[in-house]
Amino acid sequence: ASFRSIMLAYGTLLSENLHVRLSGQDVERGTFSHRQAVLHDQKSDVDATYTPLANVKEGQAELTITNSNLSEAAVLGFEYGYGLESPFQLVIWEAQFGDFANGAQVIIDQFVSSAEQKWLRQNGLVMLLPHGYEGQGPEHSSARLERYLQLCDEEPDEIPDHDRPVQNTNMQVVNVTTPAQIFHVLRRQVHREFRKPLIVMSPKSLLRHPRAKSSLSEMSEESRFKPFIGEQFEDTLAEPSKVRKVLLCSGKVYYDLLKYREEKHIDDIALGRVEQICPFPFMAVREFANKYPNAEIVWVQEESRNSGAWFYTDPRIETALQDSGRRARYVGRKSAASPATGNSLLHELELQQFLEAAFE
Repeated sequence: ASFRSIMLAYGTLLSENLHVRLSGQDVERGTFSHRQAVLHDQKSDVDATYTPLANVKEGQAELTITNSNLSEAAVLGFEYGYGLESPFQLVIWEAQFGDFANGAQVIIDQFVSSAEQKWLRQNGLVMLLPHGYEGQGPEHSSARLERYLQLCDEEPDEIPDHDRPVQNTNMQVVNVTTPAQIFHVLRRQVHREFRKPLIVMSPKSLLRHPRAKSSLSEMSEESRFKPFIGEQFEDTLAEPSKVRKVLLCSGKVYYDLLKYREEKHIDDIALGRVEQICPFPFMAVREFANKYPNAEIVWVQEESRNSGAWFYTDPRIETALQDSGRRARYVGRKSAASPATGNSLLHELELQQFLEAAFE
């Protein structure tokens, strides 16, 4: 499960003598009861606690995990400053739900996204923003992915001619779908020779999703983070020349698409996942699409059309596929002022409608 891989990432860094610091609302337990990092002895008169990750091995680095108050701007600002002064530590701020970060927008605009360009100061701060449309209503669904992508300075119509795309952008935005991916993306923050803010659309239901799993070998020293994941079930599909659609997506919606394809026994539509939206994996998307020369390219997202990654991925997919002349078509929820509906029945109806549209 994803929550175990996240804890494994923390534990391995601590055992390598790298300090891990995590703050936010209810981070000791985890909003979704997924972390349980600090255990409380309810029979003790002094509220005795035990922190397993603080006892990985003798001589390990310090773990700091602290519940904070409901003052997002103040706490995120403090953690940004901590990361600035302590670049060799993994410094994380987690929002209780991703959209709660809007209370810290001034810190994100003035410091997180722009400080390196303004003042030549790098920072490896990580923001974990729980994101995903699961029928929980407008205030608990969207981490406002589009806002962070709008702040990214990557050019949409230029394929980088170097192997250092991360160093040349102001920050990283990821929407990962497997335990191994979140494991690697957290560890690489402190193992790199440079620092960039990392914005993570972190999982909610995927923390325990039966299909969101990874083997230990996928978290070994030989494995790496994958900015793009192509079709994982090629043996169930028709030959590439007969594949009529390629569905590109990012995040949890992949598992909705996979489930629908399996239930309907569809074998002529391929699925690809953009795990790192910025910097965009131009060449990986091009290589994947070129495997299916006769396929229509479709971008599918669970967010509304005026939200999510579509505005960002559309011109970049066009650039990636400029040699073939193909462009992506949008499938997802219609534009809306509210991030999500507050009616669970309407949520399910919207989901079914765009899944049907994607596979028609």
